Amino acid sequence: MVRPLPLPLLVALGDRAGRLAARLAPAKAAILGDNLRRVDPSLSGARLDRMVAAGFGSYGRYWAETLRLPSLSAEAIDNGFEVDGYHHLQGVREAGYGPIMVLPHLGGWEWAAAWLGRVAEIPVSAVVERLESDEVFEWFVELRSSYGISVLPLGDRVFSDLVVAVKQKHVVCLLGDRDLSGTGTVVDFLGHPTRLPIGPAILSRRTGAPLVPTAVFFDGAKRRCVVGRPIWPDRQRPLREAALLAMDQVAAELETFIRSAPDQWHVLEPLPVVTTTDS
Repeated sequence: MVRPLPLPLLVALGDRAGRLAARLAPAKAAILGDNLRRVDPSLSGARLDRMVAAGFGSYGRYWAETLRLPSLSAEAIDNGFEVDGYHHLQGVREAGYGPIMVLPHLGGWEWAAAWLGRVAEIPVSAVVERLESDEVFEWFVELRSSYGISVLPLGDRVFSDLVVAVKQKHVVCLLGDRDLSGTGTVVDFLGHPTRLPIGPAILSRRTGAPLVPTAVFFDGAKRRCVVGRPIWPDRQRPLREAALLAMDQVAAELETFIRSAPDQWHVLEPLPVVTTTDS
């Protein structure tokens, strides 16, 4: 149903469907509201409701575009995309490493992966959470593979698979603003001690490849990718200490991205504040 539709119409429908979902899923809307108050504690009442609706609309657009990407030409993907800081990725690959991009759940990151794979012709690897339904998971893997992403399921083998991808100079894409495993490190994030995944920093230290904070914003009819400066691993400090310091830097960069466009942030799971006893 999605693929024959003109892209501008699909973008509008995705946004509208997302806003409708905010009304139909009040529990999820409340979670996003709590997360957005981390970004701006002054949000409340009608302002908060509008921001939550916009966040759901952004998520609806993300899914609409993701479903459309396999049927778009490389030219259409290129025309709908702008990137600032691409030279950072080029420099890392020229140094012999695969960049470890760490992104927030913001805007339309799938478009950036499709652009890298189909326009820049750079191999892309991304970790995805395994879904309860095997059929849905396989469909999702096939969808992402169709526009150039090598999908690595989250599991026991994923770290070794990521090491191989980095050594093969793939661009590795990891979402870094939510801890899926519950074993992440505690950093200051959006004004509170929060547990974020430490895996990207461990991977960086083990491989020598830098972390590259990145965000992809919806910018009118286009998508604008901002690639930050590489954070190279500290080889002088012990592994755990170096990883913690690297994640502090990543968290600060992700926070800056989110604060610049909170209406495009769509983390629909709680970001609990970590107490001293929890950490």
